[in-house]
Amino acid sequence: MTPTFVYDGDCAFCTTCAEFIERRIPTHARVIPWQFADLDALGLSQEECEEAVQWVAGDGATAAGPDAIALLLRDAGRAWELAGGALQLGPVRLAAWPVYRWVAEHRHLLPGGTAACSLPQAQRDLLFGSQN
Repeated sequence: MTPTFVYDGDCAFCTTCAEFIERRIPTHARVIPWQFADLDALGLSQEECEEAVQWVAGDGATAAGPDAIALLLRDAGRAWELAGGALQLGPVRLAAWPVYRWVAEHRHLLPGGTAACSLPQAQRDLLFGSQN
């Protein structure tokens, strides 16, 4: 199975970040919004994908949040691999989760973010209709 990086396609900030990954980071992974992914085949739940970005390795192993980002970077090789390795170091990893949570909770305020970014999927579905 091809490694897969899953993000929230309804969030403009997340989509902007995913587009950066696709343009600038030479990963072998498929980068896909969870709304268009076969979550069952990937072994993921909607709740997990709403909580954080997800990495599904070729062997099916998963990681979330900054751990997923670190694995994506390591997959890209070269200088990106160094950045991914640094993100996995104990103290950096420990600090990365609170930073990730803060960004996730405030993504609607960040460049490219929209008000919809701050809503859980169930509320987005009620307001804008289900995309599944």
